[in-house]
Amino acid sequence: MWAGASVYFPDAPFTPEGLVKLINQVGATISYTAPTFYRQMAPFVKQHGMPSLRISVSAGEALPDATRQLWKEATGIEMLDGIGGTEVFHIYISAAGNEVRRGAVGKAVPGFTAKVVDDEGNEVPRGTVGKLALQGPVGCRYLEDPRQADYVKNGWNYPGDSFVQDDDGYFFYQARADDMIITAGYNVGGPEVEDALLKHPAVAECGVIGKPDADRGMIVKAFCVLKPGNEGDAALVKALQDHVKATIAPFKYPREIEFVTVLPRTETGKLQRFKLRQLNSTS
Repeated sequence: MWAGASVYFPDAPFTPEGLVKLINQVGATISYTAPTFYRQMAPFVKQHGMPSLRISVSAGEALPDATRQLWKEATGIEMLDGIGGTEVFHIYISAAGNEVRRGAVGKAVPGFTAKVVDDEGNEVPRGTVGKLALQGPVGCRYLEDPRQADYVKNGWNYPGDSFVQDDDGYFFYQARADDMIITAGYNVGGPEVEDALLKHPAVAECGVIGKPDADRGMIVKAFCVLKPGNEGDAALVKALQDHVKATIAPFKYPREIEFVTVLPRTETGKLQRFKLRQLNSTS
């Protein structure tokens, strides 16, 4: 209301092609959806065009750089990424336009202060994985709920995400703090491995979790949906493993890869990693 904008929200299920057609039909200028949906929409944008759209906002889960570049190639639009929390009712890290840095969510938005800390709340050196802590004009109020003591400590809000901050102040998302994969003493963020896998031409979608392992504590395991025409055999497993080793780091490669036809997602397209862990425990 403050901006004088209007919102179009149809009471119907979305499909990637349907959303592209709907944006064209109503002349929408801004879209919000999950990265996976943008990835699935990209070929339909090339087919139908989408001249009215000027801003695309990624929401709901980590934005892989591979998806950002795929969308930019299809639309010419630099996707706007950000992270916020229901508890503080605001986006607190973001970047847009010329401020976008590949692989980064962005910087603390005006009014917020953010840092990456260890378990005791001490800021860690730049380039080190730690927990995000933030302060701003809004804050968490769980009142008598015991979650208040977990979320707010010494005046700082702890949303439960692991980040790395670089020397220029940009924040790079690693994983939910409880989703970090600790394998043989190394911290591995599932989203980083997913981004590497998505850059391989055979992979349509993927999800990465930590699988319990007696020797390493955990190993990195990937669930991959392949593009048509690719066969999920031992040769492709090795090709994907080698690809991840070369793209990010050898110790981050998935020691197990399982090929599936579909990944568990919410209605908005957000990956449900807890269901992958449940699937893993029964496989």
